[in-house]
Amino acid sequence: MPYSESTTVSTPPPTTVRRGAPAAVPCRGTRNRGSWLRLTPAQPLFRARAAQRLAVLAYHGVTDPRSFGAQLDRLRRLANPVSLEAVERAVTEGRPLPPRSVLITFDDADRSVRTHAMPVLAARGIPAAAFVIAELIGTDRPFWWHEAAYLARHGGRARLLPGGHPGRLLARLRELPDPDRRRSLHELRVSADRRPPHQEQLRPEDLRALRSADIAVGNHTLGHPCLSRCDDSTVHTEITAAHLALTQWLGEAPTAFAYPDGGYDPRADAVLRRLGYRLGFLSDHRLGPRLPVHPLRISRLQVDSTTGTRRFDTILSGLEPAMQRWRGAVA
Repeated sequence: MPYSESTTVSTPPPTTVRRGAPAAVPCRGTRNRGSWLRLTPAQPLFRARAAQRLAVLAYHGVTDPRSFGAQLDRLRRLANPVSLEAVERAVTEGRPLPPRSVLITFDDADRSVRTHAMPVLAARGIPAAAFVIAELIGTDRPFWWHEAAYLARHGGRARLLPGGHPGRLLARLRELPDPDRRRSLHELRVSADRRPPHQEQLRPEDLRALRSADIAVGNHTLGHPCLSRCDDSTVHTEITAAHLALTQWLGEAPTAFAYPDGGYDPRADAVLRRLGYRLGFLSDHRLGPRLPVHPLRISRLQVDSTTGTRRFDTILSGLEPAMQRWRGAVA
């Protein structure tokens, strides 16, 4: 599809993204960096290469529907939005997707996917997929990383966790074996002097509404642990319990899975195969082949709904992710 260099869309000031995905968090100089990268001689080369790749965009909710809509309008001009079902068919039939194929996905799936993302996507006829944390469906409980950060700011302490900045505490929580993570969360709850505010989550009827609006619903485990820190039994339970719950709510079994925190786990792969899953998604900030070589290890690009369209272009082409990997390699 033709690429329009002259198209410009005004964007709101950047905001911080939940859980700090490095590629999706706007920071000082981000807009200038996106402009500079977009005008480098490398951008057309990366854009041409990206035409023969599969771009899977991974969002964490939508905080700015207007900016998100501008991104979708950009996609309609630059790319070929495809559905989760189309990716599944490509895998099962062994036929590559069309050039410039892009799949939109959401991890964790807070209520903004229902209230903000769904109407914006539906207005443009663009499909998507939402990967949900099953134990939160129908509750008003916050995501555990939100809860832990709040408790730490209000006096919460745990034996295995450092004091000080909540970011250090969250990093340590993710490193702990899962029983220690859950035990530490309990200690934070007991010791904090305030309880975190409620966070309304999606309900089973919302999941069915998403599906009716061409937003496929996938498995993101029962409680969003870091699977590499779980024992074999917990890995099995986290995937299968969520699978059974989603099957009951949707009336059909999910066939796609997104790894919590984006990290591949071979034990999870084995469980997914036994349950009949066809697709699994990472969060490695890369483009993948148009016909995924490893359907349970499909790469994704991290992006936020407030990302400006110029930077959005460099993420979509793979240029900014490549620059980030290069900087990491030489640091």
